[in-house]
Parts: sequence; C-alpha cells; structure tokens
Amino acid sequence: MARIHPTALVDPKAELDTDVEIGPYTLVGPHVRIGAGTTVGAHCVLDGHTTIGRDNRIYPFVSLGLPNQDKKYRGEPCQLVIGDRNTIREYSTYHVGTVQGGGVTRLGDDNWMMAYTHLAHDCVVGSHTIFANNAQLAGHVQVGDWAILGGFTVVHQFVRIGAHAMTAMCALLFADVPPFVMAQGQPAQARSMNFEGLRRRGFSAQRIAAVKAMHKALYREGLTLAQALERIEALARTHPEAAADVALMRDFLAGVDAQRGIVRARRGEA
Repeated sequence: MARIHPTALVDPKAELDTDVEIGPYTLVGPHVRIGAGTTVGAHCVLDGHTTIGRDNRIYPFVSLGLPNQDKKYRGEPCQLVIGDRNTIREYSTYHVGTVQGGGVTRLGDDNWMMAYTHLAHDCVVGSHTIFANNAQLAGHVQVGDWAILGGFTVVHQFVRIGAHAMTAMCALLFADVPPFVMAQGQPAQARSMNFEGLRRRGFSAQRIAAVKAMHKALYREGLTLAQALERIEALARTHPEAAADVALMRDFLAGVDAQRGIVRARRGEA
C-alpha cells in the first residue's frame, strides 16, 4: 500500500503503485500515475497527465506536469513522462508538452537532476544524464544519454545535445553540441572531447582513438560539416571496434539544422 502523509492532498483518481510514499503537504492530481517504490517529498505539486516510473526520488518543492509556458497552449491533455530510478532535487520544474511539439515532455531512466533544473515543453532527455544546479532547457530541446550539463547551463529552444557531451558552468547554447564534445562559453564553443568521461564509462583505447579522429575532422582540419561527415563515416572501416560510436556521430550530424549548426571551436583551440 502507498504511504500518504495525512496532510497530503491526493486525488482519488490518481494511480499510485505499491510502496509509493507521498510527503507532507504534497498535491497529486487526478491524472497522475506513480510507479512502485517512488518517494515524493514535502510540498511538491504533481499534476497534469503525468506518468512517473519506478524507484524515483523526488525531493521537496518539485513541480511536475503543470501547464507549460508556451502561449499557444490551450490546455490540451499533453503529457509529462518520467522513467525509472531518477533523482530530482529541490525546486525543479518539468512541464507537459504541446500539441505542436508532439505532446510529450520526456525524461528517461537513471538521471541525476540537481536543484532548480527546468525541462520546458516537448523536451526529450535520455538516460544516465547529470544536470547540475540551475541547468535550464527551453522548449523542444533534446539531450542524449550520458550527457552532463554544468551548473547554470542555458539551452535555447530546439537545440540538441548529443550523447556523452558535456557543458561547462554557465554555458549558453544556441547551436547543437555533437556527441562527445565538451562546450564552454557564452555563446558556447567546442573546447575538446569528453575523454575522461569516456574512460570512466569503460571506453577502450581504440574507441577513444576513433573519438579523437572525429574531433579532428570536426574541429582541426578546416572542413565543412559535409566534408567532416564524409571523413567520419570512413572511420567505421578503419576503426571497426568504434562502429557504433561513428554511427552515433554520423546520425547526429545528419540531423543538424542548416541555420542552427553545431558549436564551433575558437580559433586555434579544440
């Protein structure tokens, strides 16, 4: 049975699985579903068409599933979907999607979301990411698995951040950050690749060598994006053990918007 503090207000229509814990003064709306083992701290608001998976830890003063801040939104039954085993710290705010953006804001599994993080409408965040304090996403942003956003990172709408990428504190993103890239600045520019993070995740020396070659093609040889993509695709033959990493980069670059582009390097750096 769910454990609900007597001061919490849980709508009878809400669906709470076994071993869910709801803290004091928390409000849970009628369209909320919460999976087994999830705990919700004090003074939270969970509303809208919100689905929360198993074994999440939601800390006090978090707001999930409220109407988004898009002026076109007219109260349509859009969704917020949160996966399993996420940690969501104090004062974070995650909104439902919009009809125009597909209707769903989504957070995957095993993410570590620090205080004051914000997911605007229609954002899609993968799994195993880390958002440091005050990392903020505007609408329609996509973040790949294992990405790390430094504190006070601000991401413009429709920007994509690739898997294993990393941003420094106070980074301001107006362009896509390809997989593996470390970005810093206002606006953010590419500084290097996230080599230390890859080593910690068990990437072999051969795979890291392929990532270095992709970095060289993107930022060190003066190539156009199309030329760099061609060079990167060829790495699948010379570095077969990194074929999946090459495919990850290839697919990301193939989806780059021509006007937005990718973060570029400072002259003489990266």
